[in-house]
Amino acid sequence: MPIHVIFGAGAISLALPVLWWAVASTRQPTAAAVARNLAGGHAPLADVRKAFLDKSASERAVQPAVRALARRARRVTPVGMVESLEHKLVLAGVSEWGIERVLAAKLALGLAGGAMLMLMWVDGGSTMTLLSGALFTGVGWFAPDAVISGRVQKRQQAIERELPDTLDQITISVEAGLGFEASLARVAQTGTGPLAHEIARTLQDIQLGVPRREALDKLVKRTEVADLMRFVNAIRQAEGYGIPIAQVLRVQSAELRDKRKQRAEERAMKIPVKIVFPVVFCIFPTLLTVIVGPAAIRFIREWPG
Repeated sequence: MPIHVIFGAGAISLALPVLWWAVASTRQPTAAAVARNLAGGHAPLADVRKAFLDKSASERAVQPAVRALARRARRVTPVGMVESLEHKLVLAGVSEWGIERVLAAKLALGLAGGAMLMLMWVDGGSTMTLLSGALFTGVGWFAPDAVISGRVQKRQQAIERELPDTLDQITISVEAGLGFEASLARVAQTGTGPLAHEIARTLQDIQLGVPRREALDKLVKRTEVADLMRFVNAIRQAEGYGIPIAQVLRVQSAELRDKRKQRAEERAMKIPVKIVFPVVFCIFPTLLTVIVGPAAIRFIREWPG
């Protein structure tokens, strides 16, 4: 690819963050504007244009552009994929991003890949150029999905790691005389991480009048962690059959500790298999070059003829 095409693509890539910073920067109100607003009291605002210009550049330009991109992306995205993406945002714990921002990012990155395709096609079109441009467009379109899926996996793994210790704390609190909900509140106050955040949200649902069974079901849907699902099912069965919750918690915490130990052993057993390919393709060639290389060079020099 010619150097001027590479420089042009790099200049466009560097100009986009600068343009975003210039447009999305929040407008700070001046002292005169603050004084004028305070002096105005409760008088009705008659100047609509002035009220519009008093908004930040993000509210005036960026947010409408994001909504427009999201509408166009929603038109070309199946309804099932949009609902799946919304659920993934909840699982990743980034529901504040909003589905509109994610759809706008997918369309913007896809258009950026298309623009790269156009630059490469103008420089000299070929089948390889077309395939590369299609690859760039596809990567740009699915990049937000990959980022969100990665965050979902990390969050679920963090919940799996925190769950045994959290159950131990709940068990100790219940055996000390606290109720189940009070034990959950103590864990939510003292704990950190996604599990503590989800437990706090579950307690908020219960305080708002949601039945405990339904609140726990929502907790499972927001996380989709198998161990947490089994714990919730055990609590529901204990309530249904009248089994003491402390006994169920003790059994569940011991089982989860054993599972965490087994998962650690399983990961340790996978390490030798994962090391084989780096050792064969990276370390062995280097060692072979260092050890055999000098002997081979000497052999070639001293070979008669």
